[in-house]
Amino acid sequence: MSLISRCCAAFMLALLLGSACAQGPAPTAAAASDAPAAATDTTQAPAQATVADLRAAFAKLPAKAESNEDIRSLLKQLNAIGTQADAFVSSRSGPLADLNARLGELGNAPTAPGSTEDPDITRQRSTLLKERNALDADVRLAKLLAVDAQQRGSDLLTQRRKLFEAQLTERAPSPLGREFWLDIRDAWPDDTARLHALGAELRDGLAVVRQPAHRNTVLLSIAAALLVALLGNWLAELGLVKLAARVLPPGRLRRSLLVICIVGTNVVLVGMAAQWLHAVLDTHGAWGPATRKVAQAVVASSIFIAFVVGLGRALLSIHRPSWRLPPIPDAMAARLAPYPWLIALIGTLVWAPAQVNAVVDASFAAVVATHVVTALALTALIAAIVLRLGPGQPAGRPASSAESGADAPPERPIWVGMLLSAVVVIVVVIWVLVAAGYVAMASFLAGQLTWGGIVAAAFYVLFKFADDLFTAVVSSKSSFGARLQKSFGFAPATLDQAAVVLSGLSRVALFFYMVIALVAPLGTSPGEVFQRSGQFGSGFKIGEFELVPGAIFSAIGVALGGFVALRVLKRWLEQRYLPSTTLEPGMQSSITTLLNYAGGILVVAFALSALGIGINRIAWVASALSVGIGFGLQAIVQNFISGLILLAERPVKVGDWVVLGATEGDVRRINVRATEIQLGDRSTLIVPNSEFITKTVRNMTLANAEGRVLIRLPMPLSTDAKKVRELMLAACGAHAGVLATPAPSVTLEGIEGGTLIFQAIAYVPSPRLAGGVRSDLLFEILDALQAADLPLSVPTMLVAPGGATPMATPGESPPAAPLQS
Repeated sequence: MSLISRCCAAFMLALLLGSACAQGPAPTAAAASDAPAAATDTTQAPAQATVADLRAAFAKLPAKAESNEDIRSLLKQLNAIGTQADAFVSSRSGPLADLNARLGELGNAPTAPGSTEDPDITRQRSTLLKERNALDADVRLAKLLAVDAQQRGSDLLTQRRKLFEAQLTERAPSPLGREFWLDIRDAWPDDTARLHALGAELRDGLAVVRQPAHRNTVLLSIAAALLVALLGNWLAELGLVKLAARVLPPGRLRRSLLVICIVGTNVVLVGMAAQWLHAVLDTHGAWGPATRKVAQAVVASSIFIAFVVGLGRALLSIHRPSWRLPPIPDAMAARLAPYPWLIALIGTLVWAPAQVNAVVDASFAAVVATHVVTALALTALIAAIVLRLGPGQPAGRPASSAESGADAPPERPIWVGMLLSAVVVIVVVIWVLVAAGYVAMASFLAGQLTWGGIVAAAFYVLFKFADDLFTAVVSSKSSFGARLQKSFGFAPATLDQAAVVLSGLSRVALFFYMVIALVAPLGTSPGEVFQRSGQFGSGFKIGEFELVPGAIFSAIGVALGGFVALRVLKRWLEQRYLPSTTLEPGMQSSITTLLNYAGGILVVAFALSALGIGINRIAWVASALSVGIGFGLQAIVQNFISGLILLAERPVKVGDWVVLGATEGDVRRINVRATEIQLGDRSTLIVPNSEFITKTVRNMTLANAEGRVLIRLPMPLSTDAKKVRELMLAACGAHAGVLATPAPSVTLEGIEGGTLIFQAIAYVPSPRLAGGVRSDLLFEILDALQAADLPLSVPTMLVAPGGATPMATPGESPPAAPLQS
């Protein structure tokens, strides 16, 4: 799991860096060059700065900003002040709680007339009160400062968003008109002069690097950086493929994890090489004030290229089709192979002029021309990709299978066609906007469309990885899932459901951050967007309830851990402890069932507490539930309470043989609402628990688990009664299912209708055996009577008015009484 976690961290870092390079120059550089001195002091203030210092630094910040860079710088300073205020509150919360506890131990000052107190205690209370009040005032001021900083940041974000919207809706001369080209011609001398100044600064830096004192070191650094970025990536990819084939079992997890590792490795190696080379050149004096900003942009663009190219190559997997993650044919993958490079290169090329314009403060005409080039270049690239994915190119499995005579790949899903159609519509809209002069809006839409495709591809990998991870780890088909089944007794269906639920939760979390990444270019920086996500994670209210995403995941963790622990304890009781006691099985089942209910209630209570729902809100829910009970839940509650009574008083327990009305059978399970009774035909009858409380129930095994067999036989008056008694006792004593104690008995009940009535009573270990033993005894007794020439009385059929009726003739017995058991 450590390899998986490292690869996930690297991949998310790559995504963040990619989003950073898609936005513009690093905020740090801009802030470092433009931030006022007071802001620098604020960002570098110690972690334990006083509230007065933080308040003074906050008061020095201007209330408004004129440019986007000023807003970014102010946001950074406000975030630093808020962070230090929160740290101050956290560091003082412990001492404040200690002071309150010590004051609680001392108690309140005596107020009764004439009462006295030890002067030392009075002095100590006064000192503690003074310290507590001062510390509490500082904590309150720090909390207020954090709220003020957050409010000021929200105002700046609103101002920045308005500036961004104003820039988007601003109309410039159309490239199809003459004014557009005249503006470029008029601004050309000034722009070229600014570019010449930047070029002169770059040439001065190169002249410094070419000096003998720096030349060899710089050349070796360039060579080393290229080796790490190119050869290192190639070797790392080969090593990852071999490692994945050797360590990971075949399956979907190996494919998705390999994609993540390849992309993460590419970004890390290229980023390290670029940053190291930039630092070496900076150390040797190659950068000036302007070229340093351009160099930082180049470093960011190299990381962006590595991310996009690595992601595209890993997804297409030209040389390893069986490892390809998306279901696309080989032919289409081959046609799309150059496009990751084209996306990265064109994205960098259209982004570079914007960075240069910002560095040299280019004219408005140059900015408009840059927007036009950006919109047209990106839309041309997108249109080429759509043509490659257009009709006639089904998105199925490899086309080689269809060419070899196998089943044709499935048709393209309808949502793919709708998505491509929407992209075509957006491209046409961008061209119309460019022609109409809304070049900023067109450039933004083109960049957002490209960025959306990159983010969608990245999170497609993460979605697949989350699904594959939990399927391979938690599901019943995995080796770890098999160990869970053996250790905790989980059913396979339970593990499969857990895998689906965990995968769904991880997809929801990933979807949230995908939305954050998609809206990152909307006038905000990636750091600001992730800061918003952190504020969103601190909690949001729905009515009177405050939901905190962190608390939700904590509650889910508490619930999962609690139910697993409850399952382990229940399994230990059932298999280890209770079998070693003298409790009967029914009592053991009742104990484990009650424990399961009580433990479940405790786990739910702990989960609600972790979610932040207090006792008062639970009472509110209970009161609302009582109204529902009054309207329609009486039967459910009645059965629930009846189930608890059955488990506590145990008039009926698991394993009993009960008779309820015309139904009789074995109690197999007592649930919270109903009891399961297994009938003689092996079917199961579900009986509400209230039936056992409100109606008459015959429990055949409540006080005595033994069963009784009763046989009544009619014999003629001339029968040798002692001989019959001996034969019946011998048959009962010879049967293995008849208990020796109490001993079987045979009695002569009397004479009925001219026949002797013999009654045999025998006892068996369980009432469930009575029917079978009675049948066996009847076979044995009848055989013995026949061998001893002792016939039974047989009724004679006489025709009487109204039909045939069994009548007793003189000297014969009437019909025998029914045999009972």
